[in-house]
Amino acid sequence: MKAAQLEDIRKFKITDVQKPTPDGNKIIIDVMKTGICGSDIHNWDNGQPKGLIMGHEFTGKIVDPGSRTDLKINDRVTALPISPCGHCEACETGNPQYCKETWTHAIGLSLDNPGGLTNTIAVRPDMVIKLPNNITDEEGAMIEPTAVGLHAIHLANIKVGDKVLVIGGGIIGLVSAMFAKLEGAEFVAISETNEARGKKSLKLNVADEFFNAKDSNFLQNIYTKVPNGFDIVIDCSGNTKAVESALMTVKPGGTIILVGVSTKPIEFASVIAVMKELTIKGSIAYTKEEFKNCISLIANKKIDVMKFVDDIMPLTDTQKAYERLTSGTDEAVKILIDPNK
Repeated sequence: MKAAQLEDIRKFKITDVQKPTPDGNKIIIDVMKTGICGSDIHNWDNGQPKGLIMGHEFTGKIVDPGSRTDLKINDRVTALPISPCGHCEACETGNPQYCKETWTHAIGLSLDNPGGLTNTIAVRPDMVIKLPNNITDEEGAMIEPTAVGLHAIHLANIKVGDKVLVIGGGIIGLVSAMFAKLEGAEFVAISETNEARGKKSLKLNVADEFFNAKDSNFLQNIYTKVPNGFDIVIDCSGNTKAVESALMTVKPGGTIILVGVSTKPIEFASVIAVMKELTIKGSIAYTKEEFKNCISLIANKKIDVMKFVDDIMPLTDTQKAYERLTSGTDEAVKILIDPNK
């Protein structure tokens, strides 16, 4: 079967790989749709690890149910791509995102467990979740990134009337902004260096204002609109300038949520955090309950995740999809890959 495999820095190759075979335990899934995530782009930028088959946001149909007696062939499913141990304190308290083993064998994030940039994958049975009939394949591939945004918003503890700034208008930023509004935020703004993406956040009605981070009057523009600063700033970019912006735009006593992932050290003047007595929290992945909550929200039409999907491209165009998402000028925030085309 074909797969888009990481070959070098910012380079994929379409290659033939062996199809997984049933072992009586793992669930064999034919992938229908898979999403491209910001963490995937980090790996693509770095060209490491070579040979990686990415794609941890996916929907598929069961080919072999493995050890799950409650599932059958052709059931439509998705899965938490993580690999928690299941018996440590983190796992037992419902927080598998803290488990030391969570990313060790993660689907699409580790060499030993290929992700959805191929036709068929094998997934550990306890992570697989059957989808309701009224969730489409495309919506199913959006559950994982939606859960990331929901987790960040839960950590932010937004109160009715809060003013929230989201730094970064990619998919996690837009989903976070959407949930911030649903939680009762009075004013939600997006900060972006890509003007097309920033304006798109307004068109999608997830933000009330867009601030261009490249504008020389960036801070002045913000404090003209929000004189006291933001109650909460959610950074979905993960770089030094973004964190500096968060420190400068959050109000004294405010909260910063770090969602964006950086593979390089980030430097900032800690005196600002000290003088403002800020709360700074990291946010990684989601709980299993939050993942299931997103399935329910989508199935019950409480949220519309399809408005974020810009295109569905064939596996052979994976390289083009990544280039488009990192162009810095294209408004696209979410592209799904169909490995069957």
